[in-house]
Amino acid sequence: MRVIVLPLLFGLIAVSCSPKASGEASNLAQISDARVLQYAIPGKELYDTYCANCHQKEGTGLGKLIPPLRDADYFKASIHRSIWIMRNGIKGPLVVNGQEYNQPMPANPNLKPLEIAQIATYLYNSWGMKEGVIDAPRVEVYLRNPPTEN
Repeated sequence: MRVIVLPLLFGLIAVSCSPKASGEASNLAQISDARVLQYAIPGKELYDTYCANCHQKEGTGLGKLIPPLRDADYFKASIHRSIWIMRNGIKGPLVVNGQEYNQPMPANPNLKPLEIAQIATYLYNSWGMKEGVIDAPRVEVYLRNPPTEN
C-alpha cells in the first residue's frame, strides 16, 4: 500500500503545482479583499461557463475572431459598456488594441444582475486590475441606461 500511495501523492503535488493549474487560479489569488472575493469566486465560475469558450480562460480572445479582455483598451475603458454588452450582446465592428473585430457577441438575457455583477467583479479585478466590487445595484443602473460610448 505504501508503495502505491507515495507515487500517487507526488503525482498529485506535481499536477497541482503545474503552471497551468496555478495560472488558472492566479486571477483569484491576486485578490485579497474578502468582499471582492465573495463576488469574484462565483464570477469566475460564471465566466468559465458563459464567456471563456470565446474569450478564453485567461481572457486572451480567439485570434482575429474574438477580442481579448485581458489588457484590452476597449474593455478597460468602460465598465458600464462592458456590462451592457454582457447582457445585450454587440454587433458590428469594434476596435480593440488597434485590431478590428466584427464577430457578433450574442446577448445573455437570462443572466441576472447579480450574476453579471459577479462576472464583472471577477474580470475587473483580474490581470492587474483592481476595480473593487461591482455590485448588483450598480449593474441594474447600467442595464437601464445604455452607455454613451461606442
